[in-house]
Amino acid sequence: MKCFITLIAVVFFLINTAVAKPKNVVLILADDLGWADTTLYGQTSLYETPNLERLAKRGMIFSRAYASPICSPTRASIMTGQNPARLGMTAPAGHLEVERFDPLPSENGPPHQKSTNVKTTTRLDPALPLLSEVLKDAGYSTAHFGKWHLGREPHSPLEEGFDVDLPHWWGPGPKTGYLAPWGYENSVFKEGNPGDHIEERMASEAIRWLKQRDRNKPFFMNYWQFSVHAPFGAKQELIAHYRKKLGTSVNQLASKEERERRLATHPPQMDQKQQSPTYAAMVHSLDDAVGSLLDALDTEGITEETIIIFYSDNGGNIHCGIEETSLTGQKYITAITSNHPLRGGKGGIHEGGIRVPAVVVWPGATAPSSRSDLRIQSADLYPTILKMLNISLPEDHEVDGVDFTPALQGKPIERGPTFTLLPTHGNTPHWLPPSMAVHHGDWKLIRIFHYGENGSHAYQLYDLDNDPSENNNLATTHPNKVLELDELIEDYIAKAQVVVPKRNPSFDANGFEKEKIGVQLGGLKMPPGFKRGTSVPNQDDITKPGEQKSIQGWIAKNAKINVGANALQVQPVGRQPFITNASIQSELVSAIKLRVKTSSPGTAFLQWRVAEQKRFPETGQKQVFQLVAGDWQNVEIPLPRVKHLIHLRLYLTDSKNPTEIESIAIVADETDESSTKTWNFKSIK
Repeated sequence: MKCFITLIAVVFFLINTAVAKPKNVVLILADDLGWADTTLYGQTSLYETPNLERLAKRGMIFSRAYASPICSPTRASIMTGQNPARLGMTAPAGHLEVERFDPLPSENGPPHQKSTNVKTTTRLDPALPLLSEVLKDAGYSTAHFGKWHLGREPHSPLEEGFDVDLPHWWGPGPKTGYLAPWGYENSVFKEGNPGDHIEERMASEAIRWLKQRDRNKPFFMNYWQFSVHAPFGAKQELIAHYRKKLGTSVNQLASKEERERRLATHPPQMDQKQQSPTYAAMVHSLDDAVGSLLDALDTEGITEETIIIFYSDNGGNIHCGIEETSLTGQKYITAITSNHPLRGGKGGIHEGGIRVPAVVVWPGATAPSSRSDLRIQSADLYPTILKMLNISLPEDHEVDGVDFTPALQGKPIERGPTFTLLPTHGNTPHWLPPSMAVHHGDWKLIRIFHYGENGSHAYQLYDLDNDPSENNNLATTHPNKVLELDELIEDYIAKAQVVVPKRNPSFDANGFEKEKIGVQLGGLKMPPGFKRGTSVPNQDDITKPGEQKSIQGWIAKNAKINVGANALQVQPVGRQPFITNASIQSELVSAIKLRVKTSSPGTAFLQWRVAEQKRFPETGQKQVFQLVAGDWQNVEIPLPRVKHLIHLRLYLTDSKNPTEIESIAIVADETDESSTKTWNFKSIK
């Protein structure tokens, strides 16, 4: 009997030792890496992330991991275990010189906005027990490598619990770019040779520290990658590799037979959503750095003693653009990446902005190559890491994060609601006015502050299990669910003393333009140095190689265009259909003339941009006109003698029926017909 009891004790000790043995932590945080930017979820055939796959084989992939829509708030939540809404840090402001420890609600806003904005905190309260400080106090060696974005001195990693900080940089991205020279003013961090990549250097610095560490102490390595944040750049050989991989669009091939043959034998790479070989090369270098760290842990023989967490700070960037060159030498402008099938991206509260890739490896606890659909958020990492290390939470420190170690051990866990606050007006694709979202079960409710009738809130409700793309707003058909979830939002606001937007007392309904919500005004944000003479299309205006045909320079958004019956046929396929031309190049314009026919009467409008403007202005430069149903009509839209016109958008009536356009004319001088530039679609055969 005594032997049997001893055997049980030994088995119990071995089981517990298997879970408790890992004592080191490597926390890898990618910057701006979207949920669809890795091969972990089967959403890309362009990007290559074999080392993330290698990491995932050692542990657990989370398919429903969430972060803030922007970087500083996510970083703050990881370090504190608190939701950015509670912290009041809701914008990427950690690099600013101003120190603000409390959020500030604006009392007024511009007259075209229904709610006010909230000014973010820019620094964490020094009294908060940061994860690095808790681990240092527990006897850990601590080191931070890469991006910080939570404050300059006296709020740098060296004042926040880290023994080492390289390159000791407070900015939102790499200082001058990814390739050396970098220009970091740090006597400890030496300049690289021309062409050296900052991510390779960060990985090598982390590995050097790993090899020189005090081996009598466990360690916490915070490796927060610069990749894949702006400024966008990569190794030329990798760009060439992905340019070749993109190949030539099958839609550019001349014959139907050739297109069908190519589609049968080649994957249609150029017809996918992701089109930037530069960004693909940046993802490649990010993944290489992960591989270098894994190799180093293996070489040191401490893989089985080290917890590894990979996470991203927000969704992929779809509001910035880059000019690329195709394999055939064609220049084209594309968004940096795509979060398809998720809606929106970085800076937005939709899934594309907040759902991120995540992998957790807890040797002896997580089953290799396992997956979890549990919803987790960045604030959960704080209590989960401490639990994995058997370290108690700091006393009197309230956390919003939930310990999800049971899920890592394959056990069921009930997850309550999670909250996301974005209390400012934005300018990214699919942006919403100041909003707060709650996820609970498979449901997601977005409260849009004061954008309903008479100052009430507006709502969007989605069943993410059946509608991960957030295409079907169920708020009107499920009012009880809206009330139930909105009560959770209200309770959390009260519990965490969240500072939220106010109703704007300066709102003027006459200046409100609902159709601009969700539209990135001015088009893609292009990098510094981009030639002003080159047209900068809106994210929604882009014709990527092989995606959509142009007819005399005109393309369509939320619509399909064809020429038939001697006219341009515009068939709506979504809300706010419009056609656009970003290569007008007219020196002087006094009016736009249309010959048009529609079966749906309503309000249409015209927007324009001139050569001196990188983006469409948020106000003005819009001319509204009416369309009547019936036969052909001639419409003249007067303009205030616009100089150097380069870009037009023509928004049509919101309808299920097509609009026909026989001609579009740009009139420079009413007295001189020769000054008129005309697109005559009737002449196209």
